[in-house]
Amino acid sequence: MKEMELTHRQGAMRMERAREYLIKPLLNRRYPVVQYGQGVYLYDEDGNAYLDAASGAVTAGIGHGVREVIDAMKEQAEKVAFVYRSQFTNEPAEKLAARLSESAPGNDYWTFFVNSGSEATETAMKIAIQHWQEKGRPSKYKILSRRMSYHGITLGALSMSGHTARRRRFVPLLEELPMVAPAYCYRCPLRLTYPDCGLACADDLDAAIRRIGAEHVAAFIAEPIVGAAGGAVVPPEGYFRRIKEICERHDILFIADEVMTGIARTGKMFAMEHWGVEADIIALGKGMTAGYAPMAAAMAKDHIIEPILRGSQVVMSGHTFSANPLSAAVSLAVLDYIGQHGLVQAAADRGEKLLQRLRAMAERCDIVGDVRGKGLLLALEFVADRGAKRPFPAEAGVTSIVVDQAFARGLLVYPASGGFDGDGDAVIVAPPL
Repeated sequence: MKEMELTHRQGAMRMERAREYLIKPLLNRRYPVVQYGQGVYLYDEDGNAYLDAASGAVTAGIGHGVREVIDAMKEQAEKVAFVYRSQFTNEPAEKLAARLSESAPGNDYWTFFVNSGSEATETAMKIAIQHWQEKGRPSKYKILSRRMSYHGITLGALSMSGHTARRRRFVPLLEELPMVAPAYCYRCPLRLTYPDCGLACADDLDAAIRRIGAEHVAAFIAEPIVGAAGGAVVPPEGYFRRIKEICERHDILFIADEVMTGIARTGKMFAMEHWGVEADIIALGKGMTAGYAPMAAAMAKDHIIEPILRGSQVVMSGHTFSANPLSAAVSLAVLDYIGQHGLVQAAADRGEKLLQRLRAMAERCDIVGDVRGKGLLLALEFVADRGAKRPFPAEAGVTSIVVDQAFARGLLVYPASGGFDGDGDAVIVAPPL
C-alpha cells in the first residue's frame, strides 16, 4: 500500500501540466493542491493526508483549523481589516505590543510590527543603526553576524546571513560575508572541544570587533538556535552570557533573531530565556500568528528607543500593512490559545520525548550523524561517515531526497543545511506544539 501511494504521488508530480501562472519554489514541479488543514494534518484535493511535522516552515505552531483563531479573525474583519499606521492606531495592535513586552525577558520593549521575519530582522538592523545616529555616533553602522546563520531573504537581511546557498546569486549587492564563528559543537569550526575550548567561538566575536574597531560596529545579530542554515544548532552553556558581556564591554547592541525560535517553540516563550540573557532588540515572526495571517515584529528595549524619542521621534521604517489590525487580532488569539492550553510547557515536555525517540532511531540509521535541538525545534544532520562526521557531497542531494521521500509518504519535514559552510545535509522536525 505504501509503495502504491508513493508511486501515485511521484507520478502526479511528473504529470504533464497546463500553462501555469504562479511562481512556485521549483518551476518544473507539479505540487499537490491543498484543500484544508485540521490539527497536525493537511489534506490535498485527492484526499491524501500529510502529517505536518515541520509546522510548514516552522510556523503553524498551534496546528491547523483552530476555531478560536478563526473566530477572532472573523470578528475583527467585521470591524475593520486595514488602517494605515500614519493615520490611525488600532486596539489589537496596541494590545499585542503590550502583551509581547509583558512576556519578553526584561518586560520593557517597544514593538514595530511588520509582515515577515525578513522585514523584522531588517527593521531590527535599521533601529540599531538609527539608535547610534541619534546618539551622535553615526560611525557605528556595521552589523556583525555568524557564518552559520540565516536572517532573511531581503537584501539587508541577506547581507547579515551566512547561508551560502541563498547568498550566492546576490553577492554583488550584499555586504561582506558574516565573519564570526558559529557555536557549532558537533563540528567545531575552530577544531576545539567543549568545555575545554573555553567558549572560543564566543571570543571570536571579540576578535572580530577588535579587527574592525568597536567605533564602527552597531550590533551583533544571532539566532538563539540556528535554524535553516544549520538545523537546530544549540549553543553550549555559557555561550550567550559571554556574547552579551562582549557586546556590553564594546558598547555594541545584541539583536536576538527569534523569528523561528520565539513564541513557545523551544519550550520557553522566547528562546533566550534558556540562558537568562536579555537582548537589546528582538526579531519575531512565524509563531506570532501561527500561520493564520502574515505578521512579524522588531522589539526594542526602552534604552534603544529613548534617544530616538528625544531626537527625531521617527523610527525610519514602514510598510503599508504594518500593525495591521486583522493580523494583530489573530496574533492575540494565538497567544491566548498558547496560554490557555499550556503549550509552552507542552513544547518542552513533548520535545524531550521526541528528541529521545529520534536519537533512538538514529542509532539504527548510519547516515544520521547528530540529533539535536530544544523543545519542538529539532533536527537530524546526515553524514556519509558517522565516525569522521564527513558530509555527503553536495551533488548527492541528500536533504532533497529525504524531504521528497518523506513527502511522498505523507510526512512533512523542513530542509536545512549542515556543516558550518553550508556543505552538509539536515532536516528540521518541528511539529505543532
